[in-house]
Order: sequence, then structure tokens, then C-alpha cells
Amino acid sequence: MIPPAATAPSLEYFRTLVAEDDHFILLEAAAAVGQDEQPDLDAMAVVARIEELGTTLGRRLAADAAAQQRLRMLNHYFFKELGFAGNVNDYYSFRNSHLHAVLETRRGIPITLALIYMEMAHQIGLKVAGISFPGHFLVKCSLAQGEVIIDPMVGRSLSREDLDERLLPYRQARGLVGDFEIPLGLFLQPATPRETLARLLRNLKEIHRTEEDWPRLERVMQRLVMVLPDDWVERRDLGLVHAELEQWALAATEIETYLRHAPQAEDAEALKERLQELRRLARLH
Repeated sequence: MIPPAATAPSLEYFRTLVAEDDHFILLEAAAAVGQDEQPDLDAMAVVARIEELGTTLGRRLAADAAAQQRLRMLNHYFFKELGFAGNVNDYYSFRNSHLHAVLETRRGIPITLALIYMEMAHQIGLKVAGISFPGHFLVKCSLAQGEVIIDPMVGRSLSREDLDERLLPYRQARGLVGDFEIPLGLFLQPATPRETLARLLRNLKEIHRTEEDWPRLERVMQRLVMVLPDDWVERRDLGLVHAELEQWALAATEIETYLRHAPQAEDAEALKERLQELRRLARLH
């Protein structure tokens, strides 16, 4: 059953969490995405549950425990004791992108597992950051010996050779090989909170678009344009979803916004014709 559309208060609550880069509340905003499926979900309670897991682990650690020991303990606790892992049997379920569901099932995808893992790492004093690596979100942990790149699906540390191998299909598909090869280090830069949340929402966007689940896609797109207010392609896509739902006036508004900011886009002429039709339908209804 498809839940009712996101309420105005829940969207406004989300907007306050993502409005400013200096006060971007990533974990709570990521938890709030689940309100699209479960409107009465308490996002702060989800965050509190994650923090509690980190606090429990912290009690086991000596105050002077080295970072390497803390990381080793975190990996054992997270993957062995708590049993977090990738949901390989149902990888493309939208529930894998909802933090409350991942907490309950202990199964998720790289980005949601990473969000929980990183919060617990912060709770025990580790310096970690997310990496928006092509095809698979990763975690970087800074130790005295150097940086460790971790696969949040399984907890394995990845070597340079592992990373190059994972990156090769992406490089080949975009011609980034030979003289055009981009150094690996550029793909390992920390993702900002806004980039991280946008990636989570785009995962959901692709899942719902593939399934032509327009009501769910509309709710995700409403949040995505809040996270990326100047990404006019996302505004265009929201307009196209409105059209699928026969919300002609809303669709026309978003398409018009896109054309105003991207007048030279390749699809501009086709969308100008579509806009005329949307306006006509809006007048009829």
C-alpha cells in the first residue's frame, strides 16, 4: 500500500534540516526521509537509537585506546555483534535507503550502512568521512598510520589495487583512461553532508523511476529539490513527475523554471512544446 503524500509540516521540518551548509543536520535529515513511507516516524528517535549503539561501544573502550584499536572494535561490534550487512538478497528495495528500516533489519546499502557506521565512529572518537565513490559509497578513517578506506557493506579495508579495480569500469565508460586518466585521489575526497544526502535521495529516485512509482517518486523529488535548490535538472524531473500524476499546473511551473534557468539545454525545444500542452491541460482542469 502506498502511504499518503508527505505532509507540509514534514517537508518543512526537512527543509529546516538542509537549508544551510553550516547547520546541515545530515543524520536527522536522512532519517526524516523515512517519513515519506511512515509519516509518524520520529527522526530524532532514530538518531538517538544510533547514538545509543555508539555509546554502548564506547563504554567498552579504555579512555587511552588507540584509534586503530577503536576501529577494530567498531568493525567487530558493527558487523559481527550487531550483524549489519548489505542486503544482497533485496538490494534495490527502497527500504534499504530508510535508516529506521536498516536499524530494524540490520540490512542496507552502502550509504545507509555508512551513515550509521560513521555516527558510531564519531561517538567513539574516530575521524571518519564518507566518500561518494562511483557505484559504491565508502568510508574513510584517519589513523596515525594513514587513511583507511572501508567498504561499509562488509567492513573490509580496501587497497589501492582494490579501488583501482572498482573504478576501472567507470573510467572506461567515460573515457577517463590513458592520457585522460584522473588520479585515484580525486575520487576519494570527503563527501559533504549535502552531497551525501543527495546521493541517498538519487538512489531512491532511480528505484522509484524504474518501477514507475510516481507517488513515491514525487515525494523523493520534493526533498531532492530542497537539498539541491539550484540543480535545475532536478526541478525539471520533478515537473515531469507532476505530469505523470496529472498535476498539470505544478508540472508547468517546474518545467517553466527549468527553461528559464537552462534555456540552452538540449531538451529545451521539446520541453517548450510540452510546456504549452501542460498549460492547456491546466486551463481545462
